[in-house]
Amino acid sequence: MNLLALIVLTAIKITLVLVVFLTAIAYTVLMERKVLGFIQLRYGPNRVGPWGLLQPLADLLKLLFKEDFTPPHVNRVLFVLAPIITAVTAFLPFAVIPFARQIFPDEFTFYGVTFDLTAAGLNQGVIADINVGLLYVFAMGSLAVYGAVLGGWASNNKYSLLGGLRYAAQMVSYELALGLSVIGVLMLAGSLSLVKIVEAQKDMWFIVYQPLGFILFLTAALAECARTPFDLIECENELVAGYQTEYSSMKWALFMLGEYCHIIVASALAVTLFFGGWQGPYLPPIIWFTLKTFILVFVFIWIRGTYPRFRFDQLMQLGWKVMLPLCLANILVTGAVMLLV
Repeated sequence: MNLLALIVLTAIKITLVLVVFLTAIAYTVLMERKVLGFIQLRYGPNRVGPWGLLQPLADLLKLLFKEDFTPPHVNRVLFVLAPIITAVTAFLPFAVIPFARQIFPDEFTFYGVTFDLTAAGLNQGVIADINVGLLYVFAMGSLAVYGAVLGGWASNNKYSLLGGLRYAAQMVSYELALGLSVIGVLMLAGSLSLVKIVEAQKDMWFIVYQPLGFILFLTAALAECARTPFDLIECENELVAGYQTEYSSMKWALFMLGEYCHIIVASALAVTLFFGGWQGPYLPPIIWFTLKTFILVFVFIWIRGTYPRFRFDQLMQLGWKVMLPLCLANILVTGAVMLLV
């Protein structure tokens, strides 16, 4: 396959994934407002379009036309750069998450020239299948903290700075637990490639072997996404709005885009690691992956509508005194069982 064809087909795959992903983020916001409305016995958005389905478009237009105000005495370069970092780093992990067995045929003919897509891996249902895919996801996800910290510091606002510092402390505490919670999965799969991890679950999903690992992963993912009950970085009764207090218009929208992007990536990663990824009977693989991810996104929203937030000292104690020992115990038990069985 020549270089031009490789670039064009890769660009098509990236564009398809990006369009679907952006649409999913928009309707995840609508889904959250609808579900929270149901939980709280009130109506969600139901005026714009049939059943409120055009509400995401209305929100986008509103944010586009709102005044983009930059307060005086801020560090303008970092103030603008922070939301961009948050949004971009949130998208990057999806490059290695497999969502189907394959999306293109093994080969196709164009103007008499036959292209073999298997050689370049372009037929796979993943943008890039790299042998350290899980490490790549954690590396890209950890960069998101820079957006919040820089935004909080550059805003020249006490509440914003406190929100950014809280986010940094929270990420350090729970990233350790997040990484350790998946060690059992890696021991069972024998690979860091997310495609190989999915293929290793063809007989049995890893949630059966790693129930504690999944609970720890989900808890740490909630903290990494700064979702209730771990949303101490923006709690309005203490910090006004936290690190994003001084932001408005599309800069604020980029922070929100990053947050909901993190929710979908965390749900998709949990599906890949613990619930067999795209695998399932009868339905097409892409439908199975979408359905499983949708269920976990619903769990994120359900938790937000159910639990109050912790105090900050409780959040730190949970991360260091409870989750870290449980992660180490899970690794020890998994290793022992593998040696014995």
